[in-house]
Amino acid sequence: MFDIGFSEMMLIAIVALVVIGPERLPKVARTAGHLLGRLQRYVSDVKSDINREMQLEELKKLQSEIQESARSVEQSLTTDLQAARRALDQTAEAVNGDLTTPAALAQTPMATAQPAASVDTLTAAASNRVTSTDAGKPG
Repeated sequence: MFDIGFSEMMLIAIVALVVIGPERLPKVARTAGHLLGRLQRYVSDVKSDINREMQLEELKKLQSEIQESARSVEQSLTTDLQAARRALDQTAEAVNGDLTTPAALAQTPMATAQPAASVDTLTAAASNRVTSTDAGKPG
């Protein structure tokens, strides 16, 4: 706080002894010590209050940034969800439209008349074709 060396303190003590006197000097020194302690505590409290306010301001700023980013993420997700929902609705309408057309209805009885081949049957047939065509090729 102040740059007072030992020699300056000794000079102040000698002047205080001369001015105040030896009888009242201990009481004045005690009172000055108490006042100096109170001053130091007050300065310390003010410093901690200022630091606390600065940290609070930083936290409020961080909170507002996080809320803004959360809003932007929510908004982008909402727009993506709406776009996906529109695409799904269009696909559903296209499928429903294809099923209700007369050409699709005419093809439906033939498709149901023949039993559908299972995936295993198709896979086995495809592998037989590959092996039979590979068998004629030189190695």
